[in-house]
Amino acid sequence: MHGISRPRQRGSVVGDSVLRDARAFVTLRRATPRRQDAGERLEHWREFYEPLPEDILREQGARCMDCGVPFCHGDTGCPVRNAIPDWNGLVQNGSWRAALDSLHATNNFPEFTGRLCPAPCESACVLGIIDQPVAIRSIEQAIADRGFDEGWIVPQSPASESGRCVAVVGSGPAGLAAAQQLRRMGHSVHVFEKSDRIGGLLRYGIPEFKLEKRVLTRRIDQLLAEGVRFHTNSNVGESLRIEELRRDYDAICLAIGAGMPRDLKVPGRVLNGIETAMSFLEQQNRRDAGEYIDPRDTIDARGKKVVIIGGGDTGSDCAGTALRQGASSVRQFELLPEPPHERASTTPWPMWPMQLRTSHAHEEGCEREWCVSTTGFSGTSGRVERLHAVRVAPDENEPGRMAPVPDSEFTMDAGLVLLAMGFSGPVRDGLLNRLRVSITSAGTVQVDEAHMTSIPGVFAAGDVKRGASLIVWAIREGRDAAARIDSYLRRIH
Repeated sequence: MHGISRPRQRGSVVGDSVLRDARAFVTLRRATPRRQDAGERLEHWREFYEPLPEDILREQGARCMDCGVPFCHGDTGCPVRNAIPDWNGLVQNGSWRAALDSLHATNNFPEFTGRLCPAPCESACVLGIIDQPVAIRSIEQAIADRGFDEGWIVPQSPASESGRCVAVVGSGPAGLAAAQQLRRMGHSVHVFEKSDRIGGLLRYGIPEFKLEKRVLTRRIDQLLAEGVRFHTNSNVGESLRIEELRRDYDAICLAIGAGMPRDLKVPGRVLNGIETAMSFLEQQNRRDAGEYIDPRDTIDARGKKVVIIGGGDTGSDCAGTALRQGASSVRQFELLPEPPHERASTTPWPMWPMQLRTSHAHEEGCEREWCVSTTGFSGTSGRVERLHAVRVAPDENEPGRMAPVPDSEFTMDAGLVLLAMGFSGPVRDGLLNRLRVSITSAGTVQVDEAHMTSIPGVFAAGDVKRGASLIVWAIREGRDAAARIDSYLRRIH
């Protein structure tokens, strides 16, 4: 995704309609939005992709082969089940309003997924077997953004009121999707968020340069206009007793995510300057929102040698943030070996491929190293100054285990260490412990086929149920849980 590749000449254009060309997938090349140059985008916190012109988007829609079996929108390709070939064809023919309607039929928030989803649909695209896949995610975002620009996305009132009340705990993508669906079904919906603003990880976990918060706010405004009620600073299980919700609401949907970060239990972990990724990202998002940050609590990479432990997307977000703050250097360590540059044989099409992915942050100045295991930290005056590590390699005697390489220990300077090793499941203290729902062996909330927990009338959706996952799965979970809650309410009342 490094720039627009101008497609070759294809079929004819008559008026405002693009004639269908059965060979468009052969004659046209993939085109995606251009990134602003790295040096320029490091000077600001805004999104940095230049939108594709309409004619290019229509030609990209024409690359879709309209497969008889479209793997792009099965569970492997699109958990939210977007009807991708349908709206590709509508965009190809300039039918943007109809494309938006098709997109919204399965996805409440395509402007989020178009920006944040890693696009397993593109990995499952049939065209991807022989060529570059269709630019599905770029088309999706363009449809949604155009819908807002044209004023097509407006509040939708329910046909009738059910007289039933549902409490949704958590305002991330799963909670917001469940809330919107339930409200449109005619139920009164109240969303409880422990933070001071609505949005969950969309608000505080995703950097501004990946999702400008105006994009989130305009969708929240729609939910407000539809009648969804939001309650911030409401930490259910702490400041708000769960017993009150069970008494006052006909059903409860738990959508609190899986925010328990994996920690690194090594000597020196308690030193100042070793922070979790979410603490670092949240503070910068608050700063971008104009909030005051107490200097005593500031996590600032400016002028520091930053080390990020963890090679995933969250680590990349930390790298982009640290570089924009003015870090003197940024290095990202991953325990596992470097993935292959092409799809690995262990993840054949249409599976999500195991392969090397380079993010914008790596272009901007983040160095990556694989097969590194951190063994400890040291410093003076209670602050980290050095990281101690060892090189590792796959253990020949124990598959799946990484073993230290003899005589490979090393020490490096580190003024800020960010732990981005993923999440181990939902936070158990507080709500879940007080509610006493059953927990799976993986640490997630156990539910039945109807998304109901071990407590009647209490449902769960998103990461709290399935573990840390993709935004597209969160939206799907929220929609599915809403449908089950609606059935439950209409059955028992």
